Amino acid sequence: MVARARGAGVLVAEFGTRGSGLGTSKTLVNRSDRARTLEPRSPSLESRAPSPEPPAPDRFAGVSRVLLQVFFLNFGVAVAKIAFGYASGAISILSDGFHSLTDAGSNLVGMVGIRAARRPPDEDHPYGHRKYETVAAAAVTVGLLIVVVEILRNAFDRLTGRSAPPEITSIGFAIMIATVAINLWVVRYETAAARRLNSELLLADALQTRGDVWTSLAVITAMAGIRMGWPILDPVAALVVSGFIGYAGLLIATTTTRILSDRIVISETELEAVVMSVAGVLGCHHIRTRGPADHVFLDLHVWLPPETPLKDAHALSHVVKDRLMARYPQIVDAIIHIEPPPPERS
Repeated sequence: MVARARGAGVLVAEFGTRGSGLGTSKTLVNRSDRARTLEPRSPSLESRAPSPEPPAPDRFAGVSRVLLQVFFLNFGVAVAKIAFGYASGAISILSDGFHSLTDAGSNLVGMVGIRAARRPPDEDHPYGHRKYETVAAAAVTVGLLIVVVEILRNAFDRLTGRSAPPEITSIGFAIMIATVAINLWVVRYETAAARRLNSELLLADALQTRGDVWTSLAVITAMAGIRMGWPILDPVAALVVSGFIGYAGLLIATTTTRILSDRIVISETELEAVVMSVAGVLGCHHIRTRGPADHVFLDLHVWLPPETPLKDAHALSHVVKDRLMARYPQIVDAIIHIEPPPPERS
């Protein structure tokens, strides 16, 4: 038995006899009172939660708005650093500028991902397009890898004497301090927005920008050392920058990989406790969750007494589903397979 509400139609019931080739057909009743007969299905008793509604447009619009605002800030910071880096010959500042430019590029990638993620479910993507946002976050790591390689190449050239020592002025200090202040504001703004909008993309971007703060501080320290007569600190600071960038990329890659590889989202023990709180349920197993933390898909098997009437089993499965979704609002779709307990548990 499957009970599911979706769009304008409600799938009323289905039942058949396994292996017999016989069974009643299932009827899809629309609000326009039209009906069409579908092919017989398996006799398994299932209850399915309502399909997830398309994600609220306000959420995607909010994420896109934040990314656009941060893009302009990151682009301005990158231009200032790169311009001074080329003018002074300081590879540490130039590297930090390219790091910020990568941030701006990541914002653009994120906006493209959000545009795809906001599309509602369709025939080719029945689970929706939510993972496009996660893919966009994963793309951030590609840009970070490119930046790390470029920084290491420039640092090697400086350490081997292939380029001249930089000239550091007071204007350079002013530019770097101003960019640190901007980045601190961006981190705070994006982190708050990520929590409000439940966006791993904004959280990943905020994490990346936080790395910018530390790298910029390392560059400022190197600049002070260069002014004191230690030019070796320029390539050393560049290496420090590459370390921070690589670590940020690792964290982002780890987070997005867990989502894309369908790593468990909600503890099986916690879900089982909710299911067992429903009177009449004998047990459950095969509990599986996947998806982003705020967009979880769940399926599980629930044991009911074998003598339970079909109608009662159907109703009880909805009680289980409603209780699960009330306890975990992040569950957007749940498939509950009803079956009798195994002989050893009867």
